[in-house]
Amino acid sequence: MSKIPCKSASFISILYFSRIQLDSLLHLLKPESADFAPALILQGKAASGHYRFMIKKILIANRGEIAVRIVRACAEMGIKSVAVYAEADRYALHVKKADEAYSLGPDTVAGYLNAHRLVNLAVAAGCDALHPGYGFLSENPELAEICARRNIRFIGPCAEVIRRMGDKTAARKAMRKAGVPVTPGSDGNLANLDEALQLAEEIGYPVMLKATCGGGGRGIRCCKNSKELRHAFDRVISEAQKAFGRAEVFLEKFIANPRHIEVQILADNHGNVIHLFERDCSIQRRHQKLLEIAPSPQLSDAQREYIGDLAVRTAQAVNYTNAGTVEFLLDAQDHFYFMEMNTRLQVEHPVTEAITGIDIVREQIRIAAGLQLNYRQSEVQRRGYAMEFRINAEDPQNDFLPSFGRITRYFATGGPGVRTDGAIYTGYEIPPYYDSMCAKLIVWALDWDLLIDRAIRALRDIGVYGIKTTIPFHLEILKSADFATGKFDTSFIECHPELANYSLKRSSRQAAAAIAAAIAANMGL
Repeated sequence: MSKIPCKSASFISILYFSRIQLDSLLHLLKPESADFAPALILQGKAASGHYRFMIKKILIANRGEIAVRIVRACAEMGIKSVAVYAEADRYALHVKKADEAYSLGPDTVAGYLNAHRLVNLAVAAGCDALHPGYGFLSENPELAEICARRNIRFIGPCAEVIRRMGDKTAARKAMRKAGVPVTPGSDGNLANLDEALQLAEEIGYPVMLKATCGGGGRGIRCCKNSKELRHAFDRVISEAQKAFGRAEVFLEKFIANPRHIEVQILADNHGNVIHLFERDCSIQRRHQKLLEIAPSPQLSDAQREYIGDLAVRTAQAVNYTNAGTVEFLLDAQDHFYFMEMNTRLQVEHPVTEAITGIDIVREQIRIAAGLQLNYRQSEVQRRGYAMEFRINAEDPQNDFLPSFGRITRYFATGGPGVRTDGAIYTGYEIPPYYDSMCAKLIVWALDWDLLIDRAIRALRDIGVYGIKTTIPFHLEILKSADFATGKFDTSFIECHPELANYSLKRSSRQAAAAIAAAIAANMGL
């Protein structure tokens, strides 16, 4: 089993106490003191030889709903939160919620992608740690390296692991060595088109041509024959260079209409690795997830145990630490194949929290502080089902065209088993420069049928006015008889074009809101 040495796992302690001295010092501290907070972890050497680190203040190098999510976790742990924002995000919710906020300047994106500036801000603001969220620089090893050099705790895996698992060909090699099944394909990057054509003939069409450092559905093409492969080769290389900075591609066998199953793992710096069961992400459009389910209604208990063990083995094989997600494809013959590992927090992590009761962001922070996991694998239990709906500012009836603009009225849903993670409010102007997701609805219930009923009610309860959203499209999915069976794959949306044929007839509530908005506009309010 190969191991990657993580330099960032060796913490440098400024103060260093024996156990007796530590107990004596803690006895002198008065809980009622204004300086005493749950965030206080005095630096001392643990029995395993690792150091515990004092985290009192975290810079959140992100925006939108995930930044708000991290702010809330910090508040519960007694840790101060620091937000950053581009000028377009000056009035964003994460800026309002954080304890402190600092401008990244007028450029809408550059500030969020400037690793040096973000770490400099963390140091200047007196932060101990940095949380990258998801997207932006969350899987950029350079950010983790800069944090390590500046003694800022990076809340995620070490740079070496991020780099290795971000390289799809290196990840496939590591999985083969660890005995984790991967799809047939190239052992490394393709040297040229001729090599791609030869390999495609050997493994058989159709094949997938993928950017080695790709992700998010970009830099990927399905080629059904040699003509399509010739046509796609230069295009994918060009996309890889522009999007990921590396003109490297590899080839693998195309799995027709698979189920997309991923497993959430947690790993600390003391060698403990656990999984938190799986999520089903098969409902997607053009490789972009629309809704996620935990656990998958399509797996047997034996399959669930098998894929959980595979995920743990994957993490152990690369010496992984913190939260991560191992993604698999499940074919029609019920064979699992490793697809990739996301070395960060996932958008869909709340469904796992809903069925296990484990706060994943809190665990991330504890792991970064050098603490052991709060749970053993035997203590992780699942209960019921949960589903997450990505509420995107898009028009499903117009090829999901973005629908940015002002939220004229907004109210969240509620009730038993319902949670909303959002970044919008009444009067908020959704900027056109970022991802279109503006909120996530998470619904939990004890069984599958109740989950669908509760989700329909919760989606109908949400009020988002002034823009078009994916809410009515989600309702059509839930009303689909095929979806209700719990048996679906990644071709579901493509095979059901009728889902976009919903009626936009206004309810009396919507009509009243529109009239009120018109009156307010006419009066200059």
